[in-house]
Amino acid sequence: MKILAVSDEESPYLWDTNAAQKLRQYDLILSCGDLKAEYLSFLVTVAKCPVLYVHGNHDGRYESRPPEGCDCIEDKLVVYNGVRILGLGGSIRYRPGPHQYTERQMRRRIQKLRLALWRAGGVDIVVTHAPPRDIGDAQDPAHRGFGALRELLDKHKPQYLLHGHVHLSYGQDTTRLRQYGDTSVINTSGRYELELPDREVKPRDINRLIWRNGEPKLPEDNRPVGLFME
Repeated sequence: MKILAVSDEESPYLWDTNAAQKLRQYDLILSCGDLKAEYLSFLVTVAKCPVLYVHGNHDGRYESRPPEGCDCIEDKLVVYNGVRILGLGGSIRYRPGPHQYTERQMRRRIQKLRLALWRAGGVDIVVTHAPPRDIGDAQDPAHRGFGALRELLDKHKPQYLLHGHVHLSYGQDTTRLRQYGDTSVINTSGRYELELPDREVKPRDINRLIWRNGEPKLPEDNRPVGLFME
């Protein structure tokens, strides 16, 4: 499965008249936040694959105008082609505003997902906006990472954690990929692509589909491509 991850800065390479040829190679698009709603709507329309997103700390505008045709995975565990994906958006609280959390609040969010993680047998990809503490974050109050996310990696050891928030254009550190134990922590600022094998979809989960426009999206072999796990 080929995945495109995006965040923070709209990519001129993707948002142009030749986008169809570039985007239709992807099976899934993941947004780590702080992107215009119309950009995500453009991606889902042209790519013809699901776009799953979490909120960035500047995405309060989604409340009145969410990205059309896209699926929010905040505080959910989604299984897509057998790949388990957990969504935890937002940044550390540094001023009044939406989609900002204290460490305690982030830990509570993760605690509420214990049952979903247990039922799924773990998680393969964690999609966040902010990075884990001391793994690709910055020292200023607005861009400090979450210790709670680091604890999540220690316990569940996902293959990937994808984040945004720390723009590569800031010039502080242009490192995209960091390894933390078993987890590749990737800064998706702009765009980043990765590929991993599909996993088997369990028959008991076939009724948990992602619905779009009143119809479930199914591949040619009629196997569900998207599954929500509460």
